[in-house]
Amino acid sequence: MNTKIKKITTIGMLCAMTYVIMAVGRIPVVLFLKYDPSDVIVTLGGLILGPMTSCIVSVIVATIEMITVSDTGILGCIMNIVQTVSFACTASAIYRKKRTISGAAIGLSVGCVTMVSVMMLWNYLITPLYMGYSREAVVELLLPAFLPFNLFKSVLNAAITFLLYKPVITALRKSGAQVCATFIIFLSNPLTGLSIPSDTRPHPGRSPGPGAWP
Repeated sequence: MNTKIKKITTIGMLCAMTYVIMAVGRIPVVLFLKYDPSDVIVTLGGLILGPMTSCIVSVIVATIEMITVSDTGILGCIMNIVQTVSFACTASAIYRKKRTISGAAIGLSVGCVTMVSVMMLWNYLITPLYMGYSREAVVELLLPAFLPFNLFKSVLNAAITFLLYKPVITALRKSGAQVCATFIIFLSNPLTGLSIPSDTRPHPGRSPGPGAWP
């Protein structure tokens, strides 16, 4: 299997997992707002493979969602992309520069702040256009509804991502399964020239250096 096919396969796997979680894992929270943990998969992909992967997966899944299960049209699709990219790409871009526990924490925290800020502005500008709410009604909902929801969603996604990332990488290091081997091989040849640092590749019998986070 050549490198290009491995890349496509890995991106496809992430897209499939993200879509399934989005489709079956939605939990109503307030008004028309629903939570699902699909952004966790997108963010994990970005932390492992780089921010461009998060962007690609986000666009593909949001487009498929618009075609299959969403009733919010192109504006809802764009909103989903903006929301996911603002969180996942921000977190993975920062982590790519500092691959430590503190780098992950900082990246995910900044991702939370970025997502909440972007979505508050987006809710104010766009929600009236595709949900039928008046601008005045949206303004009244910003603090009691939209802000708490976006804080809840971003912080929960950040916490789940932080808890899952190390076990996922550890499993990839230790597993001899073909799917994991293929995934790890792809890490050394990621999309658009991004490369995973050597301290995150599997090395039998070698532990990560001090301060390193898998």
